[in-house]
Amino acid sequence: MAYTCSLSSLLLSPVPNITLLPSSFSSSSLPFPRRSLLSVMKFRAFASASAPSSCPTPDVVVTREQGKNAKLIDALAKLNIHCLEVPLVKHTQGPDLNKLSSLLKDVIFDWIVITSPEAGLVFLEAWNYKCLMLDLVLIYLVRAARCPKVRIGVVGAGTASVFHEILLSREKTLEIAFSPSKATGKVLAAELPNDGDSTCKVLYPASVKAGNEIEEGLTDRGFKVTRLNTYSTEPVQEVDHAVLKQALSAPVLAVASPSAIRAWINLVPKSESWDKSVACIGQTTALAAKKLGLKNVYYPDNPGLDGWVESILEALRMHEKVEKALTC
Repeated sequence: MAYTCSLSSLLLSPVPNITLLPSSFSSSSLPFPRRSLLSVMKFRAFASASAPSSCPTPDVVVTREQGKNAKLIDALAKLNIHCLEVPLVKHTQGPDLNKLSSLLKDVIFDWIVITSPEAGLVFLEAWNYKCLMLDLVLIYLVRAARCPKVRIGVVGAGTASVFHEILLSREKTLEIAFSPSKATGKVLAAELPNDGDSTCKVLYPASVKAGNEIEEGLTDRGFKVTRLNTYSTEPVQEVDHAVLKQALSAPVLAVASPSAIRAWINLVPKSESWDKSVACIGQTTALAAKKLGLKNVYYPDNPGLDGWVESILEALRMHEKVEKALTC
């Protein structure tokens, strides 16, 4: 049986301070409802701020931002693997966020390149705002002219998933037109189609902390790339002591970014000799873990949910094997 520390189990515990949305992206500051965007994510309040004693020892600690771990938790629950949600990162507004909507209104791009779910959500907020403005201006024109159709290039299935509901519920103004053969920025930059003889314009909304391999790779191939740093990923500075104690006991830590790795290293007490396994979503995060001195690092060849789950299972199998050897 798979166990979860659900919202109902938290009702008898001190009320946790859980922020489901970054304050910088408050729906009250937007000219349109955000509910349709948020419904692509299944928010749940696991024991990230309080750990009731009734919850069993976790098998895996999941560490994405609060509310964005549901797909991984569900996939592992089907395998009877118990998760503890301990968000290690939070997203904040980037310096170029306010430029995004105006740029979308003023410039027609051949491609929008999206390399993370958060970048996708930020883009969709700006895109909805653009469509609203066009509705006001073009109210007497035909409906199909409201928003020009734009091609989206995504790095992988996880990033594409944030667009699925929008593509089903709105006019076909956006099109997921490209995904690389391997879900990495380097491969995306090498494979993105360059149509025609004229310069191909690419908009790349990104994290402040993202590397330069995408814009450099595309520029080298003749694309004209506009990068906007629309958000940033910041480490969580503090975790409830009881939750951290439970997390430290879990055999596997599941991480999806170098920022999460750095946050974990900073949270582990100096007196703690932590040597458990780290299951990374992809190679970039795994390399960051190894550079920080972590030894039991697992990652899939092709980033994504399925490969991540396999890496977690591999780490758990190795843990079980070691435990059996020690008890013999």
